[in-house]
Amino acid sequence: MSIKPLRKAVFPVGGLGTRFLPATKALPKEMLPVVDRPLIQYAVDEAIEAGIEQMIFVTGRGKSAIEDHFDIAYELETTMAHRGKSMELLHQTRLQPGAVAYVRQQEPMGLGHAVWCARDIVGDEPFAVLLADDFMVGKPGCLKQMVDAYHKVGGNMICAQEVPEDQTHLYGVITPGTRDGVLTEVRGLVEKPKHGTAPSNLSVIGRYILQPEVMRVLETQEKGAGGEIQLTDAMARMIGDQPFHGLTFEGQRYDCGDKAGYIQANLALAIGRADIGPAVRAFAVNLLK
Repeated sequence: MSIKPLRKAVFPVGGLGTRFLPATKALPKEMLPVVDRPLIQYAVDEAIEAGIEQMIFVTGRGKSAIEDHFDIAYELETTMAHRGKSMELLHQTRLQPGAVAYVRQQEPMGLGHAVWCARDIVGDEPFAVLLADDFMVGKPGCLKQMVDAYHKVGGNMICAQEVPEDQTHLYGVITPGTRDGVLTEVRGLVEKPKHGTAPSNLSVIGRYILQPEVMRVLETQEKGAGGEIQLTDAMARMIGDQPFHGLTFEGQRYDCGDKAGYIQANLALAIGRADIGPAVRAFAVNLLK
C-alpha cells in the first residue's frame, strides 16, 4: 500500500462564535487566549510538530485578526527591538512565506462545506483538519500521534474519544470494528445521533487525516444534522473504499467551544506553568475554602 506524505492542514476558522458573545463580536473565537497564546496558535504549533508544511485557513468576515497574528508586526517588533526586549515569543507566530494560505467561506454552511472550500489548495493530496476549539494537550501532540499511526495504516483517520452515553447526541459517533491498541477500525459514522441510538460511546473529536477523495464526496453532500453540510456524513460515504481508523488520543482534551471547558483549560495550563503556577494554585485553593 502506497501512503502519500501528509504536508497540508486545513483550519476551519469561519465560525461566528455565538456561544462566546459578546466577547466574539469583534474578536474571532479562535483568537481567545489560553493563558497567553490564542487557541489557533496552539493548533498551528501542533500541526508544525506533526510535520505539516502548509497551513490553510478557511476564514470568514471579521477574521482578519487571525491573518495579522501570523504576520510580521513591524511597529511592535521595532519598538521591542529599540527597548532591547526579546522577540522570541513573536517569532513563534511567524509562518514562512508561502507556507500559509487563506480562503473565504462566504456563508456558514457547516464543517463539511468549510473543508470543501479548501479543495483547490489541497489538490490531490491527503490533508489534516484541525478544529482549534478542541484544545488537545499531550506529548507528543494529538496530530503527531495520528500521523505516526497514519504512516503505518494509511487511509483516513479521525481522533476518537469515549464520552458519557448521555452526551453522544452532541458528537459524531463511531460504529467500531476491530481494535488494536489505540487504533479502532471505523465501520460506520453517524452525526449527532438521537438519544439511545448511538452505535457506541466513541466520539469523533476535532482532528482528522483525510484522503483527497473526500472533496469529491463533499461536492454532492446534502445537508444533514442542524441543516448543515456535515463532514461526518461525507466521511461515512467513504467507509469501505479506503482504510478508516479512529485513534484514541493519549492526552487531555478541553472543549474550548464551551465556556466551562475554556475556563478549565486556562486553569489547568496556568497551574502547570512554572512562572505563574504556584500563585494560581494558591488562589484556587483559597477560593474553594
